[in-house]
Amino acid sequence: DVQLQASGGGLVQAWGSLRLSCAASGFTFDDYAIGWFRQAPGKEREGLSCISYSDGKIYYSDSVKGRFTIFSDYAKNTVSLQMNSLEPEDTAFYYCAAAPKSRFVYPLYGFDYWGKGTLVTVSS
Repeated sequence: DVQLQASGGGLVQAWGSLRLSCAASGFTFDDYAIGWFRQAPGKEREGLSCISYSDGKIYYSDSVKGRFTIFSDYAKNTVSLQMNSLEPEDTAFYYCAAAPKSRFVYPLYGFDYWGKGTLVTVSS
């Protein structure tokens, strides 16, 4: 079974940093794209970043470009999101998700598998 678990959330002051990790199991990275999403209370889910292993593409939304970095550790089966220069507007539940290569449409479509979220709170 495909399983994903996001961790690393917490409380941070504005302009601080956090690193989220997504522990993945049950599938091979080469056959999937892994994405990070977030949802703030009362708002729609927002796609932030993804890494597509089959073709090496990496995507960032405009809201996080230049501040967030996605990277993976094959040995540990994890995909991380380094978040710098955090702003109160970044407060949300953060989720990682996986899209099978056959379903993935760049940049953020086809994500069928979702992990439980981790809460990030940025104080001003």
